Amino acid sequence: MRLALITDTSAYLPEAIENHEDVYVLDIPIIIDGKTYIEGQNLTLDQYYDKLAASKELPKTSQPSLAELDDLLCQLEKEGYTHVLGLFIAAGISGFWQNIQFLIEEHPNLTIAFPDTKITSAPQGNLVRNALMCSREGMDFDVIVNKIQSQIEKIEGFIVVNDLNHLVKGGRLSNGSAIIGNLLSIKPVLHFNEEGKIVVYEKVRTEKKALKRLAEIVKEMTADGEYDIAIIHSRAQDKAEQLYNLLAKAGLKDDLEIVSFGGVIATHLGEGAVAFGITPKN
Repeated sequence: MRLALITDTSAYLPEAIENHEDVYVLDIPIIIDGKTYIEGQNLTLDQYYDKLAASKELPKTSQPSLAELDDLLCQLEKEGYTHVLGLFIAAGISGFWQNIQFLIEEHPNLTIAFPDTKITSAPQGNLVRNALMCSREGMDFDVIVNKIQSQIEKIEGFIVVNDLNHLVKGGRLSNGSAIIGNLLSIKPVLHFNEEGKIVVYEKVRTEKKALKRLAEIVKEMTADGEYDIAIIHSRAQDKAEQLYNLLAKAGLKDDLEIVSFGGVIATHLGEGAVAFGITPKN
């Protein structure tokens, strides 16, 4: 078996696999004031935030190219790959996963699986890393897919944003309209539900209480096993460090890292968001 792993630019890939020869990344375009950008090609993260601040309207993203994925699958077959595992942005916040399922039958010489990750960012990248590790250990494809699916069921992601406008206007917050009138008095804790949609988990009165609640939720969610824990932020390093300190005091320091949302996810969360994502280690 020769396995290729495909993901997209919404994922935060661990440094160890960022340029791995068996890992392929599809671009998710970011549209700012009518111009299309690809982060890492014609847009840095700092440039993204500068353009975000100067833009008169909220940026948008579009799905990765179906044609690009189709071409990549053809290329992988020619290069001798026999199996493909695609781990893309959650179907609950993007239509891409649903739109690519027909490609499995279009490439009968490849054994392909496209499970719904139901998440994005660092946990999505950790799934890619975990699948690669399983492949290195010589596991069969079905075993790898089942293991990743089992990890997906235990993945969690919780978010506190500065401003819900980005999520609501972009259609990524499923029940956002119910709390818009309370924005001045609450800091809702959001999470990815079992369908991979972003919904309100709890309503908390202040940002300080919201960060404390995030720390409590991490501890609750990781009590049953070993997890990689990522604190993720969109230009909110101070909040990320506050959350880090709360978790370190709770004894979770060894499994923690602080990373940044890329421009794709920052487009939908806005500047100032802080989140955590957990991924099972086994």
